[in-house]
Amino acid sequence: MRRFLTIIFLIALFSSCEKVLFEKDYASSDPFDNFEYLWNEVDKKYSYHDLKGVDWDAIKVEYKAKLHPGMSEDSLFNVLAAMLNKLRDDHVNLVAPFNISFYNVDLTGPSNLDFRTLREHYMGNAHYTGPFAHTFLADNRIGYMRYGSFTSDVDEKVLDHVLTRYKDTEGLILDLRANGGGSIFNIPKILERFNQQNTLVAYTITRNGPNKGDFGPREPFYIGTHNGISYNKPVMVLIDRASYSATTFFALTTKSFPNITLIGDTTGGGGGIPAGGQLPNGWTYRFSISQVLDLNGNNYAEEGVEPDIAVNFDWSDLTKDEILERAIEEILN
Repeated sequence: MRRFLTIIFLIALFSSCEKVLFEKDYASSDPFDNFEYLWNEVDKKYSYHDLKGVDWDAIKVEYKAKLHPGMSEDSLFNVLAAMLNKLRDDHVNLVAPFNISFYNVDLTGPSNLDFRTLREHYMGNAHYTGPFAHTFLADNRIGYMRYGSFTSDVDEKVLDHVLTRYKDTEGLILDLRANGGGSIFNIPKILERFNQQNTLVAYTITRNGPNKGDFGPREPFYIGTHNGISYNKPVMVLIDRASYSATTFFALTTKSFPNITLIGDTTGGGGGIPAGGQLPNGWTYRFSISQVLDLNGNNYAEEGVEPDIAVNFDWSDLTKDEILERAIEEILN
């Protein structure tokens, strides 16, 4: 549920993770007009056609055949939403006054977080400071921070307080499981606290032409340093398939930091920045228009960033969190 609320929140408030321009070329309620408009927009602007391996022309033939004059708005929405979901991308959404479509990429992998287990067996004495829930683990030898959504802004004074509290620990655990994303501007605010020098961590490219392989130049993405309170000991970052969008971007950037280890399952993807517009009938849409590349030019942020250590939650025993336990073990050993 928290995953769904994050998506709806992003669409409703148009967070800094997306750029939405609500302009339409003309007004029409005709289902064929709206179908053609949406298909063409995705065809000429979507950034992951080649990576997804979807035959968009064949998709057009398949779903256009489902249209008919006078069809209801609900029926048209279902056709357009099903067509968009062929892209397997939770940054691809259709928004009508009566419904919102999304792909549910988190359902493509096992669930790896039980909040009851976390609260009952690990966070009994947790503090809640800004967007972070945090506590000591392993007889005060480890600090644990849970950051539930990149839509929650990160304040420097909050980070100062949290990191000061755990300055004498042997390592820190940052739990980003089920974090559906939000503002990419919160990424450097956190990572610069674990960084010793200005570091190139990724590149972004943006679709800029009619051909599916037309992209602009690579734009570098750096993580700087923080002139203040930082944390230079091992950091374990917990991820899973519900770690999406800005969380995938965050996971990708950690590959450049030797003191950070990813533990859990492959993230849900969503590395590209979405943009959108308005259909002739007034409904709105968004889809990915950019890609995120690692330092070698590889694009795996959309399919998900793999963990350094793969661990799954064991649902047969709800008294412990195997992913969290493995992070504790990595720090202490």
